[in-house]
Amino acid sequence: MLTQEENERLTQVGPGTPMGELLRRYWQPVATVPDLDRESVLATRVLGENLVLYKAKNGSMGLVEQRCPHRGVSLAYGMADAEGIRCPYHGWYFNSEGRCIEQPYDDMEDPGNTFKDKVTIKSYPVQVLGGLVWAYFGPAPAPVLPRFEVFAMEDVHRTIDITNLPCNWLQCMDNSLDPSHVDWLHAEYLAYHALREGREPQMRRAKHTKMAFDVFEYGIYKRRVLEGDDESSADWVIGHPMIFPNSNCDPGTFQVRVPIDDTNTMHYLIRTKPVGGGEEPSLEVKDFPWATPEGKIRIDGVFPTDYMAWITQGPVAPRPLEHLGRTDRGIILYRQLLNDSIAKVQRGEDPHGIIRDPAMNEQMIHIRTENDMGGARRAYQTPPAQPVTVPAS
Repeated sequence: MLTQEENERLTQVGPGTPMGELLRRYWQPVATVPDLDRESVLATRVLGENLVLYKAKNGSMGLVEQRCPHRGVSLAYGMADAEGIRCPYHGWYFNSEGRCIEQPYDDMEDPGNTFKDKVTIKSYPVQVLGGLVWAYFGPAPAPVLPRFEVFAMEDVHRTIDITNLPCNWLQCMDNSLDPSHVDWLHAEYLAYHALREGREPQMRRAKHTKMAFDVFEYGIYKRRVLEGDDESSADWVIGHPMIFPNSNCDPGTFQVRVPIDDTNTMHYLIRTKPVGGGEEPSLEVKDFPWATPEGKIRIDGVFPTDYMAWITQGPVAPRPLEHLGRTDRGIILYRQLLNDSIAKVQRGEDPHGIIRDPAMNEQMIHIRTENDMGGARRAYQTPPAQPVTVPAS
């Protein structure tokens, strides 16, 4: 178990906090390209900061703090102009670097006005990759934005499902280092509800008989052996990776868990499918709600049951009350890697997985998954149709 102080160290993400400073060393998605095409000025909250993402008329993008330094009006209601954003109150004009480049009335009264040169707002660099707008919140120089395959591939149909989760980001990530939950949460629990409702279960039941975890250059590989398999299976030889610090990769999918603040997380689920003959690449963005229209937590699929498990731990899981067992060693390893990377940042070093050399990023970065052995994970294969017995009411 963790102490309360240790739990706060790993869960608090605001400016100046140990974890907040670590997460700011990595590029984080802050919106999708269709979002910004639909609305040129977007309010967003990331890592505890209230920000505004905008697309200027010249096509450039900027991410700046929401509060105008003049009289405090929100730039979320601002106007995207030729190369920056204007405050709606008095027209103060800021570029993507946060510099004030025009103060209309002061400039009119004093053509030599230099006051604007002293005014700046917080700003962050942004880039587009894989249908997402990414931002870097750390100190300069920024590392390269990793061209992981799922984002860099071009000839694909790409879908991005977005869920705003009312819980801390670490609950989502602990789950990714906990393979044994698949047996119960996704197999037994879903089968239990399918039986009650007269439906086919979504997953075959297969128990873990062996698990292992290996740190690699971009994160941690999770490997397993399921009942009926052996160590020649793709699940064991290759496994699937957690991408440090806040992503999870499966064949054809990639999840990014971006802290909005200490008690809310934006979950991006990215899927890709190769285009067929004569098809054009496409991008679809959808909301993926965690609640039913009646306000109950959904439990009707793999990802909804994950969300249930994360949300019901509370806004911030009280880890001083947990009792970790042998099957939780992946979680323990992950938390150690977080603490080691926090220590590196505090020493002025790069944390785990940072890429500085652009030459390493010129091609797509391929992360090995079970697909490299020609098969999908057995745990997610749909079982053959079987008679379903519905209990008498």
